Amino acid sequence: MAHVSVLRDRVVGLLGPALQEPGSVVVDATLGLGGHAETILRAAPHARLVGIDRDTRALSLSRERLSPFEDRITLVHAVYDELPEVLADLGLPAVQGVLFDLGVSSMQLDEAERGFSYRFEGPLDMRMDQTKGLSAADVVNSYDVAELTRIIRRYGEEKFADRVARAIVAARPVSSTARLAELVRDAIPAATRRTGGHPAKRTFQALRIEVNAELSVLTRAIPAAIEALSVGGRLVVLSYHSLEDRIAKQAMAQASTPGLPVDLPVRAVDATAPIRLLTRGAEKASDEEIAANPRAASVRLRACERVRVAA
Repeated sequence: MAHVSVLRDRVVGLLGPALQEPGSVVVDATLGLGGHAETILRAAPHARLVGIDRDTRALSLSRERLSPFEDRITLVHAVYDELPEVLADLGLPAVQGVLFDLGVSSMQLDEAERGFSYRFEGPLDMRMDQTKGLSAADVVNSYDVAELTRIIRRYGEEKFADRVARAIVAARPVSSTARLAELVRDAIPAATRRTGGHPAKRTFQALRIEVNAELSVLTRAIPAAIEALSVGGRLVVLSYHSLEDRIAKQAMAQASTPGLPVDLPVRAVDATAPIRLLTRGAEKASDEEIAANPRAASVRLRACERVRVAA
């Protein structure tokens, strides 16, 4: 299936007003295949784009896609929580836009050898940066039952996490996506398997998040992005499951209402806060977009604007 950028027009509509002046800079902190980046560069002809991705394959493909704009792009191999270091290395004290399009890309899912998908036979890898770190096979074959249960329950929100973890440990070594998917399916009660999609979906999500430390990276990255914005600069976050969206919600809530404890609802925005929210809650894709691009079904969009320098 061809890659289609999710909520492309809405993303450009939110970022565009901050990118109209010559010299403006936008960071696509999860560049992927460059779909959002291409659209932003076309819509903002005076803007420069810094593209960050931990996946060297994605960087190579997006460099080719964005070659018509080569005089306005800088692509960097890094993880998105390294945003402050990337900007410092480029001599950029502030930027006018930041985009996070989170989760796994269609390219990664569709390449069996990457090991992200339960739909294909492949090695258990799941590393977005294949040059370093533990693979999913390392996790599956070295974590004990308690550790596996914890990550499958927490990151996959799988209520049968203990059963899945015990099945995995009993079957070691587990080296392929097909074998893992089979183990997970057999560990989950038959009545439960009839609804909710593929029974391995939640476990694969949990392992991917663990392998790539996605939630801890995001917890650092969003406050760093807010801090990097100039006054008038905008941040847009696209998330695809509740754990990501919760981090985005809390980070923006705390920045728009200083001193607000985590997990409390926002009832009013402090007039002295450094940002203002541009979205009311999390925005979803329309039925029309979901029909054209099924990946949009789970997306949640949140955005904010820097309105003053923090005291």
